[in-house]
Amino acid sequence: MQRTLVLLDSIALVNASHAGTVIVSGSHGGLSASHFVTAQTHKPFAVAFNDAGGGKDDAGRVALHELQAVGVLAILYAHTSARIGEAQDGLDNGVVNGLNALALAHGLQLGMRIADVVLHLGQQEIR
Repeated sequence: MQRTLVLLDSIALVNASHAGTVIVSGSHGGLSASHFVTAQTHKPFAVAFNDAGGGKDDAGRVALHELQAVGVLAILYAHTSARIGEAQDGLDNGVVNGLNALALAHGLQLGMRIADVVLHLGQQEIR
């Protein structure tokens, strides 16, 4: 299946037009960021976040669990591989260091490049 790729420097910009898409976000994968996705009635298919270094109590990785609960693939890429807040850098240089169970079930693996993740998920065009 072909899916549209959306680059969002901030996940706060997610909206209904992103339903079914693959989003690469520059945002951290924390609780506040994940809420922008879980609040959508029509959700994206997958979202990649910067892990922001993990944070206290792994706060930068909460999106893995939050998005799993609503049926969205969640991917984290290492803050050492791409700049926080820059989705294009996440796409170009991000390296996966976190996946939820849905992402694993779709064949994604730790260590993949984000560019390869979006190709694997059927990326069609960039919007």
